[in-house]
Amino acid sequence: MARGINKAILVGNLGNDPETRYTQSGMAVTKISLATTTVRKDRDGNTQEKTEWHRVTFFGKLAEIAAEYLRKGSQVYVEGRISYSEHVGDDGQKRYYTDIIADEMQMLGGRGDGGGGYERSRPQRQEPRQQSAPSRQPAPVEDFPDDDIPF
Repeated sequence: MARGINKAILVGNLGNDPETRYTQSGMAVTKISLATTTVRKDRDGNTQEKTEWHRVTFFGKLAEIAAEYLRKGSQVYVEGRISYSEHVGDDGQKRYYTDIIADEMQMLGGRGDGGGGYERSRPQRQEPRQQSAPSRQPAPVEDFPDDDIPF
């Protein structure tokens, strides 16, 4: 039995380019600022938009991928867990932070959207053509009544 679930799923756009640092052991740590926007109508029927900003942190190989392919404006799907921390600033004030520690990331959108439409270009290898290869036709599908379709 699970003790609890801590899961966050976000789809949004990067507010700036990723920032990557490395730990002393050489592991990559990449941070992004992700904007999610919700739209609703108020009582008068006017459209109201609200944008929330999320701090997202990637570790290891996922951090390297995020650093290489994400850019400001990229649309991304992030799945991870919520983490809370506090820090005492130079002025003695406590500051509280909420971060998403990413476990999964999927780049969305196309290249023009600043998204992850990454496609590695490979040289095309041409296969030699066979002159007298017989073509194989698929076997015909037998007709059956529409009543037998399960949907």
